[in-house]
Amino acid sequence: MSRLHYDTATAEQLAAVNKTLAKGDTVDVIKWAYKTFGDDLIYSCSFGAEAMVLIDMISDVKKDARVTFLDTHLHFAQTYELIEKVRARYPDLQLTIKEPQLSLAQQAAEHGDELWIAKPDLCCHLRKVQPMESVLKGTVAWMSGLRREQSATRADVQFVNRDEKFQSLKICPLIYWKAEEVWQYIRVFELPYNALHDQSYPSIGCAPCTRPVRAGEEERAGRWSHLGKTECGLHLAK
Repeated sequence: MSRLHYDTATAEQLAAVNKTLAKGDTVDVIKWAYKTFGDDLIYSCSFGAEAMVLIDMISDVKKDARVTFLDTHLHFAQTYELIEKVRARYPDLQLTIKEPQLSLAQQAAEHGDELWIAKPDLCCHLRKVQPMESVLKGTVAWMSGLRREQSATRADVQFVNRDEKFQSLKICPLIYWKAEEVWQYIRVFELPYNALHDQSYPSIGCAPCTRPVRAGEEERAGRWSHLGKTECGLHLAK
């Protein structure tokens, strides 16, 4: 089969690829992705629990893989601490930090203080979606740690997805993993992880928009819980 590309990949081709990948395991999906796209594949890393699993698996397949972190300048201190631990453990990874065009001070001057409360979708667009557009401009494919179990908005994600927003192909190797499987992997291989996970934060984003999850709530209930919002916009349709 010729190399897949956003502009030419048909629904039938993607269905066939996903059917084939479903016969293997997670590492097979990752190997296929790097064999197919090579250095044109970027892993957009959140440094959540799923990210630690993917980084570890990716490093075994392509130790110098391209990894990008979107630094909104609003992350928890524990997230930045984890990034340094990852740099030390996986020194060959090409880890880059992508920042928004506007500093927090510039954003406040243009749009008002605490935009994440007044207009959360705009804040996410400026600090995450626009930087991601810049990262993925001209890129054939990118990888994400989405799992179907995480939320209703992710229940139908496939291994290989046509990403209309960024006009790219999105690879999601962990779609069938359960939370307990993620943590089993982390513990077995003694991977570093964000210390906030031990404080009832299963999903960690920007500090002003993330709270601990209460017993009985779904994994992402702590994200934008006071704003009627469930996604930052990276994984929503255009």
